[in-house]
Amino acid sequence: MTIPNSVSDYSTYKRSFLKWSIGLIVVFLLGFSAYLTLVLSWSYSDGERAGYLQKFSRKGWLCKSYEGELAMTTVPGVAPLLWNFTVRDEAVAGQMNALLGKRIALSYEEHRGIPTDCFGETSYFVTQVRVLER
Repeated sequence: MTIPNSVSDYSTYKRSFLKWSIGLIVVFLLGFSAYLTLVLSWSYSDGERAGYLQKFSRKGWLCKSYEGELAMTTVPGVAPLLWNFTVRDEAVAGQMNALLGKRIALSYEEHRGIPTDCFGETSYFVTQVRVLER
């Protein structure tokens, strides 16, 4: 009759548990990365909006993003509808800083399901800007 060595059994169990834990963490991180890649590369909708660029700033405690506000007016004298958006491209952000207060058209893509505000506070990401004649 043999007596099991409890120290070696515990050591084997500990190594096995550690391998499974690390494996689960790696699988979770790979899945999360794949999900983020899919959500940020596939757009739910896209289009254009026109109005006056009212506000544009760079925000964020840790992850900085460019956030803006477009005042869309339909008829003079009526309160404008405000549309919030995010800009990820530095070149587009540079153009927009020079266009504050001007009437512009924004091309955008909507990305739904982004799990964090680190990529922007809104789901609308501006891809292109152009100035409109009055």
